[in-house]
Amino acid sequence: MSETTPSPLDAAQVAHLANLARIALTPDEIEKLTGELGIIIESIAKVSEVATPDVPATSHPIRLTNVFRPDVVGETLTPEQALAGAPERDGDRFKVSAILGEEQ
Repeated sequence: MSETTPSPLDAAQVAHLANLARIALTPDEIEKLTGELGIIIESIAKVSEVATPDVPATSHPIRLTNVFRPDVVGETLTPEQALAGAPERDGDRFKVSAILGEEQ
C-alpha cells in the first residue's frame, strides 16, 4: 500500500471484524492490522484485475508430471535374509516387545 493511497479499511471496521470473530485486539493491534489487511485487500484487487476469463485457473505455476516409475517386481529378500539381523523373531516374523507398559 503506497503512502498516498488510503487503506480500504479503517480501524472501526477492523475492530468490528475482530468482534465478529471474537478476537480481543488492543488499539495497537487494530492499527497494525488495519494497514496489513489493507495491503492484502489491495493485493487481491491487483490479482483480480489480471484474472480475466481468458486466463485459465491454475493451482501450480508449472505443469505437474507423474514422477513414479512403473511398478516392476524385482529381486526380494527371503524371510531368512530379512530376519537375519533381527534381535528377536517369531517364526518368519519380527518379534517386537510391548511399549509404553502395554501387555501383549
